[in-house]
Amino acid sequence: MKKIDYKKLEISDIDINLFSKFNRYQDVKKCWRKENGEWILKEIPFVEQWNTDEYKFLVKCLRNTVNEGGAVFGAFDNDSLVGFASLENKFFGSENQYLQLSSIHISAEARGHKIGKKLFYLISMKAKKLGAQKLYISAHSSEETQGFYKSLGCVEALEYNLDLVSKEPFDCQLEYTLLK
Repeated sequence: MKKIDYKKLEISDIDINLFSKFNRYQDVKKCWRKENGEWILKEIPFVEQWNTDEYKFLVKCLRNTVNEGGAVFGAFDNDSLVGFASLENKFFGSENQYLQLSSIHISAEARGHKIGKKLFYLISMKAKKLGAQKLYISAHSSEETQGFYKSLGCVEALEYNLDLVSKEPFDCQLEYTLLK
């Protein structure tokens, strides 16, 4: 993998062709579940592989994010998208302290090259610039995904966004404090 190029995406950049070589594949073995107030790692095997309809829906969501003043960043290897992350522009929380990191995904073959870490950093800088105190992440509960977020310093959210919990009840609700 050569040098990865990162850029903020405009609406005109976001279409189904952007994802033509993107591989959202994950072979999940274990997931975190909260039982009786404690987090437990459980055997919950499944394979996640996005299809064309999911990519079409994603394009709609990412375009909407940009339309509403949020941001989408892409990571490119030889002009092929290998990672992306999105930040919504709707504050929430008891003190309007949160902005949501709504997605961060790395193509299967590009994982392990710190692309996700760089995208997380770009989103954090944008959220800070917009005035957020914390990022809010409704994150996949898989062992690998949670390990990624914990390595960056994310912790269980002090306040849960109940709308996001209702949409993805098995996600782990996380937050990341943006340093001043």
